[in-house]
Amino acid sequence: MPAPAVVIAASNLMASLRQRLAADGELLVFPDTEPIQALQAILEHRPSLIVLERLFAATPRGAALINRIKNDGQLAHAEIRVVSHSGDYARLVSRGTTPPLPQAPAGGGATALATETFPPAVVSAAPERPLDWRGTRRAPRVPIRAGVEIQLDGNPVRVVDLSLVGAQVLSATILRPNQKVRVSMPYDDFMMRFRGTVAWAKFELPERGAPPRYRAGVEFTDADPAAIERYCQKNKE
Repeated sequence: MPAPAVVIAASNLMASLRQRLAADGELLVFPDTEPIQALQAILEHRPSLIVLERLFAATPRGAALINRIKNDGQLAHAEIRVVSHSGDYARLVSRGTTPPLPQAPAGGGATALATETFPPAVVSAAPERPLDWRGTRRAPRVPIRAGVEIQLDGNPVRVVDLSLVGAQVLSATILRPNQKVRVSMPYDDFMMRFRGTVAWAKFELPERGAPPRYRAGVEFTDADPAAIERYCQKNKE
């Protein structure tokens, strides 16, 4: 029995996408806030079809997931399809470099299916890098020394690593994907304040005796890059 197709899309778009993909048989669906769970299902079931709604595919996390799938030799058989929930666009993803997503045809209506023929994926013997769920490789990450904390909405969080565009943090307070937060970062004799968005978050049970926590990636909205760079240099591991 063939594995069910895996579908990833925003929750509010899933119903129309299910209807569009009804002809593809059984579906395993995941909201776009759960890419890790979606990848786990893909690695377990090895489906022949993986579908991403185009709005999610155009995000850093969507692109990271596509690249992770493309570079896995055990998933070389899988067709990666990017579609619009409205039915005005669909394409098959290259096993080479992913081209930018084209704009939907003016006026909607007709479906534009861009199919391409690609060489098979080349699998390196080197171990694969973990999927970058934060999508912040736009800037180098700096590991931060133990004990450094910032505040999200007034609650202290420990900084794991930091870049000009975001941070990975550990929090005793619940953090949820897409949550808007106020970031306060102490620096010398003043407090840097700016806005951010939780890009991803997961609940963790740490070692015995330690309290539960949330590990999360926060994307900065309006931080001063020069100030963040100085903060990184001062607090790097």
